[in-house]
Amino acid sequence: MDKLLAARQCLKDSLEKSNSLASQIDETKSRLQKINGNLPLLSTELRSTYSRKSTFSAVGEHVDRAFGPVAAVLKIHESVCGLERSLMEGPLGGDITGYLLVVKQFEEALMFLSDNCGLAGQWMEDIVKLLDENVMADEKYILNVKRSLRVLSELKDMEAHARLNGGLLSNAFNTLELTFRNLVKENSSNNASFTELQVHKLQIIIERLKAHDRLENCMAIFVDVRSSNARAALQALNLSYLEEEISESDSIQKFEDHTVQWGKHLEFAVKHILQVEYDICKTVFEKFGSEISLGCFAKITVQSGFLELLKFGSRITEAKKDAIKLLKLLDIFAVLDNLRADFNMLFGSKACLEIQNLTRDLIKQVVEGACEIFKELSHQVEAQRYNMMPPSDGSVPRLVTFVTNYCVMLLEDNHKPILSKVLSIHQIWNKKKSHNGILRNEFQNILDSLEVNLETWSKTFEDTALSYFFLMNNYIYLYDFFKGTVFGDLMGEKLLHEHKRKMQIYAQAYLKHSWGKLPAILSEDELILFSLGTNTQELVKKRFRDFNEAFEDMYRKQSEWVVADNALRDKACQLIVHTIVPTYRSYVHNYSYLVENESSPSKYVKYSASSLEAMLSSLFQLNITKFGRSNSLKSNHLIGKLRNAVANQFRVAPIST
Repeated sequence: MDKLLAARQCLKDSLEKSNSLASQIDETKSRLQKINGNLPLLSTELRSTYSRKSTFSAVGEHVDRAFGPVAAVLKIHESVCGLERSLMEGPLGGDITGYLLVVKQFEEALMFLSDNCGLAGQWMEDIVKLLDENVMADEKYILNVKRSLRVLSELKDMEAHARLNGGLLSNAFNTLELTFRNLVKENSSNNASFTELQVHKLQIIIERLKAHDRLENCMAIFVDVRSSNARAALQALNLSYLEEEISESDSIQKFEDHTVQWGKHLEFAVKHILQVEYDICKTVFEKFGSEISLGCFAKITVQSGFLELLKFGSRITEAKKDAIKLLKLLDIFAVLDNLRADFNMLFGSKACLEIQNLTRDLIKQVVEGACEIFKELSHQVEAQRYNMMPPSDGSVPRLVTFVTNYCVMLLEDNHKPILSKVLSIHQIWNKKKSHNGILRNEFQNILDSLEVNLETWSKTFEDTALSYFFLMNNYIYLYDFFKGTVFGDLMGEKLLHEHKRKMQIYAQAYLKHSWGKLPAILSEDELILFSLGTNTQELVKKRFRDFNEAFEDMYRKQSEWVVADNALRDKACQLIVHTIVPTYRSYVHNYSYLVENESSPSKYVKYSASSLEAMLSSLFQLNITKFGRSNSLKSNHLIGKLRNAVANQFRVAPIST
């Protein structure tokens, strides 16, 4: 029963709840129907709310991502501003290394700033895009974001502006270039070699500027300062003669002193000016490439004025062709040959092509000019055969003394090896086999022409004795001149023997046609056939008178004849003394007593043997008033005297082609 009562009560309670729930459902139904009518509008609103929530969520993500780069930009910008002040102050206290570090840090900061501005800008652009697409976005917020984007864009362009002319980085590079110039000038003003520290400073500046395509600027600055230094060193040598014009009508003697100066100046320029510049260029620039260092050196050489020295040498080769010019051309070649190793080292690169061409042309002009003159000498000697007359006093013609001294000079130690080398080079250029006999052959041609000249000139004398005297005089000169000299050694003993043979032949012929006639006048023939009577006495008188007359006539005539060299004159006089005096002494000794008792015995025996010997020994003296102060013909001083007298006639005409 209790259970049934409990169940009834439970059912009763459930019923009450059901009635209450039904009432609530009815109320809810009406509300749901109302909500159902508003559901489309709510749906649209919910979708809009969701979209806005999604948009702001996306913007938040972009803001989070942009925050890191933007924060970095702000931090880097602070560093850039600090570095700007250091850059504008320049290298304080000459601290190049510190300033270069600031420049490097500034470059890196600008690059990092540019990179971060770009990254932050990308995120900011996305934010702007999202906000622009959302009509509900806050316009003030969008405006701020866009303003920030413009700031980032300006910061990003900061590096490019810094590199432009007038920009801070560009000015920093200009400061480095100015510092570079000052460092180079500092060394140049002291005329000293660069110290290791100076080289280090220059090189670190070059490295930094090279990284920004300013290597050419460094080279130009270096060349400008160093070439100015080299130019000043050259001008201190007094090179005003380099401006003189030289034509084919000018004698090289006019420029002889200049040529000597030129050789000394060229050597000094190469060894003491350009060698220094070469070493400095190599020290400073070679780590950046040999083409760089050699290029700088080539420009320094050109701008120093060195090329004007080479051009003057070329102009000298254009002077009038004569025998003296050959000696000067050999001197020029000797200078160039001595500097050959220096030229090859200093100017052997492609950068020095202009110098190579000028040097090559100069050597070619010297070699060809020297060979042309040398090989024409024999023809020029021959050309004088009918252009000149022999001396009326039978002396050695100036052409002979000139040619012989000239030949010996060509064979002296300072000329022979150079002449041999020049001839050898010319042979090679013309694809001819070089041989050692070329010198001897040319000199033999010269001597052959000279000897033919002598034989031809001897025939112009009306006096036969003078003709032979002239030949004897010249062959004595040739024999004694070449004996024991380098010329005689080159030509060999055969030539000397030939000259000696001709000398003896002409001496005998000369004596035969002059003094050799006198001993016959004092002949003792017929005197031994007579007793010492009147006839004998008259014959002795006659022969004394005839001898005196012939002697005095010949002595008077030959007193005008000349043998210029003392030793040669003594030899000639001794030949005459030996021809006459012994015979005269004997005749006086044997027959002078026959005239001693005459009223005027001196009419017959006018001369003692010793006085006769003294008179004969005084023959052929050099006329001081005519020829000036006497000097040895073998001295170089005579060459100087003879140049003016002979050089104008002894020219080498251009060879027609």
